[in-house]
Formats: sequence, C-alpha cells, structure tokens
Amino acid sequence: MPHRSIAAALVALAASALFAGESAKPNIVFVLTDDQGFGDISAHGNPILRTPNLDRLRAESVRFTDFQVSPTCAPTRSVLHTGRHEFKNGVSHTIFERERLTLQATTLPQVLKAAGYTTGIFGKWHLGDEDDYQPGRRGYDEVYIHGGGGIGQTYPGSCGDAPGNTYFDPAIRHNGKFEKTHGYCTDLFFAQALKWIESVQGRQPFYAYIATNAPHSPLQVRPEDEARYAGKVDANTAKYFGMVANIDDNVGRLLERLRTLGLERNTLVVFMNDNGGTGGVRTFNAGMRGQKGTPYLGGTHAASFWRWPGKLAPADCDALTAHLDFFPTIAEIAGAKLSADVQKQIEGRSLLPLLIEPGAARDPDRTLFTHVGRWPRFSDPDQAKFAKCAVRTPRWHLVSERGGATPAWELYDVATDHGEQTNVAAQHADIVAQLAARYDTWWRETRPLLVNEKAIGPKLNPFKAAYWQQFGGGPTAEDYRIMEPHQTQLPGGAKKKKKR
Repeated sequence: MPHRSIAAALVALAASALFAGESAKPNIVFVLTDDQGFGDISAHGNPILRTPNLDRLRAESVRFTDFQVSPTCAPTRSVLHTGRHEFKNGVSHTIFERERLTLQATTLPQVLKAAGYTTGIFGKWHLGDEDDYQPGRRGYDEVYIHGGGGIGQTYPGSCGDAPGNTYFDPAIRHNGKFEKTHGYCTDLFFAQALKWIESVQGRQPFYAYIATNAPHSPLQVRPEDEARYAGKVDANTAKYFGMVANIDDNVGRLLERLRTLGLERNTLVVFMNDNGGTGGVRTFNAGMRGQKGTPYLGGTHAASFWRWPGKLAPADCDALTAHLDFFPTIAEIAGAKLSADVQKQIEGRSLLPLLIEPGAARDPDRTLFTHVGRWPRFSDPDQAKFAKCAVRTPRWHLVSERGGATPAWELYDVATDHGEQTNVAAQHADIVAQLAARYDTWWRETRPLLVNEKAIGPKLNPFKAAYWQQFGGGPTAEDYRIMEPHQTQLPGGAKKKKKR
C-alpha cells in the first residue's frame, strides 16, 4: 500500500476512535468577528494590541496557518453556511440585494438540525433581511440578530437595521420580535449566547454561532476599552483596538463559562475573522500586502483556531485551507448525513484528517478562487471578470487587481514571498497560463449562478418596517429617498462607511 494510503487509513482509524461513543456529537461554538484582521491578535506579532484570551485559545487549538476567506463579509458568511463559493450562492456584494443567500442552497444549520442539534445565531447574519432569507427560516432555532451588514445601517432596498440603532443599547430582533437592550453590542451577543447554551445544555448537542459586528466601523467603543490604547496609537486605531480588546474579554468569559458548566471537554470552539484587516493594518498587518476588499493575501488570510480539549492536540497546520472547508468539517464532526444534492453543493473538503494529524498528506495542487465582486449595479459582470480577482495554489498566487474585461495578471511565489512584493509573472509564463485557464473554467461555471444581479428590493428596509409595526412610528420622506430600491449608487445620507 502506498505511503499516502497508509497515512489516510491511519487517520481514518484515529477519527473513528476520536468520535466514537458519547463524544460523537460534541457541542460546537463558532465565533466569527467582523473586520478584525489576522494581524489583530497579539500572538500573531502585533506590537501594541494585547489579546490574552485569543492568545490562549490559539495556544490550545489546532491552528490553520494558511487559511483563506473572502475579501468582504457577506461573501465569507455565505461560504461558511454552504461550503461553496459566494458567487454560486448569488452573493457578489454586501448590499443592493446582492448579499442575499439563494433560497436554493442548503445551509449548515439545516444539516446540523437533521443530525440532532439545536442551533442558535447571535449577532450578524447579513445574508438577507427579507423574511424568507432570515436565519429562522434557514436552520436556526434561536435567533438574536441585528439587521443589514451592521448595527445602524440603512441602504436602498432590503439591507438595513432597526431605525436609530447604535452599538450601545441596540434594538435586537429576538426570534422575530425586537427587544430594546441595555449594554454594548458585543457583550450582549456573547451574554445571550451563554444564556441560551445554559438553557439547552444536556438536552441535545448545540451549535452556537456568535457573529460579532465589531470591530467593524463606525468605531463605537466603550470608553474604558478605548482608554486601554489611548496615547499608544492614533485616536481611531485606539478605538478599533479597544473594540478588539472587548471581543477578547468576551472570549475569555465564554471559555471560562464552558469550563464551569462542565462543557469544556465536549465542546469544539472555533474562532475565525471574516476578511482581511481594516482599522489596525497601519499598525500591523503580519507582513502581508493588502487589506479587506483586495485580492491579495492581506484581504483573505484569516485566523482559524479549532479547540477541543482532550480530543485535538494543539499544533500548527500549514496546509492551504479555506472557509469552503468549514461546512464539510463541522458536518463530519457532527455525524451528519449529507444528501447527494448537498454533497454536490459543497466545494470544500473536510479538515478532520488535518485536525487529527496536522502533518497528514495534503493536495499540492489545491486551487482556490477569489473575486472581490462589487461591480456597478445592473452592469455586466463579464466586464469585471478580471477586476480584483485571484487564483491561489499552495505555492502560487495569481492576482489581477487592475483588470476588467481583460486580465492584468501578477504572479507571486507566496512560499518564499508571503508579502507579495515581487511579481514573477514574466519568469513563469507557463504558471500564469495554467492558472489563468483554471480561472476561465471557474468563471464559466460560476457566471450563471449570479442570481441576484437584477434583483429589486422592497421600498423600505424590512427591519425598519417591522420595528415601526411593533413600536409605532414610520418612515419619513427622507427615509423613502434613501431606501428607494432601484438606485444604482448610494444616495447622500446612506451609511457609506459601513457598506462592507
């Protein structure tokens, strides 16, 4: 038997032993932060920011050190929920109805419910605000969320939050009804998740998805958190780092509560950030080029920590991995049976062999595709086929940042040039041609699935309409102007700073 076959067989035996018996269905807690970069963790080398609880989580985890996500938030969330590229889910933007996850997709929480799990989401959804697209109809039993892509947002059509919301005391939609809360948003999301976990523990395994909207702008931060970094960095970075520090505090409370509840050893905790960095990249970007909204590694390289005490041995794994792999990995760990249609939907692969043996054989030719999307509304996507796109293999990164209908390829050997400083396209024309051909094939397969490009939303954000129906009040003429659903550009007054 070839060496790789023997290794695969050993890993399969180890997996069988690991998940045998009562531990076959562990609880799962997934924490996903919004606009925190890979470099916004002190263990990754940040010289200013201190994140002791994330550092501890990282130290106790299997760490995928070459983990890739999408360059902006709704795209990454759609991939995590379906196991396939965001364009195949109809998601090519974060607004203009192009953030809606196609109703034809099967979601991870739906699969987990069929496997005996109860499921909850706490924080940011951002995959459609109309009723049919809401998480309560996409597999979640418990729903505690804000609207749009961030607290306080207002955009044309469906994407937007409750009126007047800020990060302090926001109105949160809890299982279809708004609750006027008291506290800071991140604290509220973690506290509600823990309250729900305590209510369901022991009855059936749970999947808790805690999706913070911090440290996404606007930089609304608790004064005591901002004070931690005041005078150490510029004012905006101090606010941003304070928001990350607050997330870190909540991660610490989460881990401690799981311990005191006796759940620590039967709970897998996964932590990721959703795209490249933003507010902290000027201070530290882990040596990477680019940030959120770019096709370079600084736009897509994310943290990926998987902690399960007594089951997974902490280690680094340098295999090329991605958000595409989250769905099939969690499904396998949960013992879920996937239908033929779901297996066809999933483009990722289970990371379980690498979780058990981080040095296990990996695919040297694995290929990932990135496209920032966000071309002008109602325009021809083919005119932006090569705008801010990339093809990644374990060694190579083919990037076209300035292209359009035709490419402007750059090639980087990221095995030796992780900062993507030296374009070697001229020296490796054969690699450029090979990866460009793969990209052309991928685009042909993907293009017909961009189902939201001509979609028109409602005249009012559904979250605002539901809030006014519950509490009274109603839209002004200015509200109707800003939310008018046929607009191709953001009107004056829309929350432009938060559109990603």
